[in-house]
Order: sequence, then structure tokens, then C-alpha cells
Amino acid sequence: MTESDRWERLDVWLWYARLAKTRSACTAAVRGGGFRLNRQSTDKPHSRLRAGDVLTFTTGDGEVRVWRVLSVGTRRGPVGEARLLWEDVLPGSTEPN
Repeated sequence: MTESDRWERLDVWLWYARLAKTRSACTAAVRGGGFRLNRQSTDKPHSRLRAGDVLTFTTGDGEVRVWRVLSVGTRRGPVGEARLLWEDVLPGSTEPN
């Protein structure tokens, strides 16, 4: 199976990418709306995310982020490892906490 064939649930990938401290917080964020996957609005935590997809969302402080998924990941690792899962498409954005 190639990297492009692999997929991960959106909420799990956000947890791997360290968007929030818990998976349930990632699930709640997606259910709350404000996420777009390849320009399509989604509130489904089980949405399939693949390498190459573009994820657009607003942070709690109102900043819009656009991330290109580089890898689906396999675990929630340290921050340096999590940062390898995505690239920021919008220049000048800040890193997540």
C-alpha cells in the first residue's frame, strides 16, 4: 500500500498533529464545524484524510489555518514528529501550541 492509498480519520490525524491534547477534543472541534477538507465543509470526525489533502480551519483565537497533509502518520509522537505531518500553505501563520 502506498502513502497515497493510506488514510486516517480526521479527528485521529488532528490528534496525531497535536492540534489538541486529547482525541475527544479533536472530535468535538470537528463536530463544532469550521473545518474544510479539500474545500468541502465537514463536521464529521470520521472523514477520511489522505496525504495531499488540504485542510482549512479556524483556531480558537480566530486565526485561519490552511494545511497540506504530508503524511497520515501512525502515532501521536513528539512535537517535532507531529510537525512532519503537514505543511502550512498560508505564509506568516504561527505554529499550533
